[in-house]
Amino acid sequence: MTATYFLILALLTVSLFLVGRQRASSIAGAEPSSLHSLPSYHGMFLAALIALSMLLVYVLGAPLANRYVEAQALAGIDPATIADGLGRSAVFRDIHSILAGTYAGTASPELANAASAYSSAVSLTGWLLLIGGVALALAAAMMGFRLIGPQFRARNSVERLIKYVLLACSAIAVLTTIGIVFSVVFETIQFFTKVSPIDFLFGLQWSPQTAIRADQVGSSGAFGIVPLVVGTLLITVIAIAVAGPLGLFAAIYMAEYASPRTRAIVKPILEILAGVPTVVLGFFAALTVAPFIRGWGETFGLSVSSESALAAGLVMGMMIIPFVSSLSDDVINAVPQSLRDGSYAMGATKSETIKKVILPAALPGIVSAFMLAISRAVGETMIVVMAAGLAANLTFNPLEAVTTFTVQIKTILVGDQEFDSAKTLSAFALGFVLFFFTLVLNFIALQIVKRYREQYD
Repeated sequence: MTATYFLILALLTVSLFLVGRQRASSIAGAEPSSLHSLPSYHGMFLAALIALSMLLVYVLGAPLANRYVEAQALAGIDPATIADGLGRSAVFRDIHSILAGTYAGTASPELANAASAYSSAVSLTGWLLLIGGVALALAAAMMGFRLIGPQFRARNSVERLIKYVLLACSAIAVLTTIGIVFSVVFETIQFFTKVSPIDFLFGLQWSPQTAIRADQVGSSGAFGIVPLVVGTLLITVIAIAVAGPLGLFAAIYMAEYASPRTRAIVKPILEILAGVPTVVLGFFAALTVAPFIRGWGETFGLSVSSESALAAGLVMGMMIIPFVSSLSDDVINAVPQSLRDGSYAMGATKSETIKKVILPAALPGIVSAFMLAISRAVGETMIVVMAAGLAANLTFNPLEAVTTFTVQIKTILVGDQEFDSAKTLSAFALGFVLFFFTLVLNFIALQIVKRYREQYD
């Protein structure tokens, strides 16, 4: 029914746009200048009224309809069966299986009645939403149809509506960010009621497994993040040491030296790296790069782990090259041509112009590209899991196995978890520290941009 609802919304929106435009054109007759706004603005005004009316009904009515459907489905179920969230989820999973015809075995009469009530409630609420949305849309269309006339400022109304829509989109983005932050902060506070913040921030051992029995082995419940910080920074430094020079030099070549034909071929090929799935890069790191590094180390008598920070960092550096090269390329191309011409007029060579004029002028954008690449490297998971391992090892040796924040978050939250245990809550604390780290990076980037920003006429 949802697909039908939005299909009718689209049909009514297009139809009322055409009707509104035709109505305005017929009023103007042979003198289009008699209208304050073009006929297309009148059509857009009617279309906006239709779309907003039906969207409003859906946004407000869909949650109420969902609650009603769930209440009807659970009315005949034993309350003891749905005492917690897992019980409710299991009941609705069985109901969906029955309705889809994939339920294994024979459903109990109680469950069959619940599925029937669920289906009836879904059909009823779907029709009510559709009728209510169409009714409100047609009422809004009649009101807008009466407003169409020579003096109606349809263009102003449409522009004002667009401004409000853009404002709402911005507010949703901001509120989403605030909601994420508060949800992480709340769980982090819960974690710090179980574990000391000092032990968490300055502890040298990470072993989140907590003992269930007194004699259980390998469950120390140590939550010191220093090994994770070291592992994350080690892999990130290796990655940016690879991606920084390669990406920046590639950007300089494509912006200043490459012909348009070469640029049109090389730039899309380089940016394909950004679209390669990280799990594929992880396989490449684990099956190709890591064995090569281990063999190379054995040649020189070095002890190299089968999973190493160097392997993960090298492949991660390959992954973030497009972030540095593409953004730096765009920033370098944005430098005014007049600066290049002035440098050449003073007798500077191309390389001198790049070093003394273009790169200083593009420095804020290049720094932003590097910061984005670093943030991308810090948040990577699959490559580290497959190439660097899961062991929280406090070492600065790139030839040994390490782990990162994101890997531990993934590891902790895999499978069924108790969300009131220190182990599970530690994932949210790690997320908060990671969020704070990326926030500091963005703040540093903004300060550098403010410090070195140059504006040109």
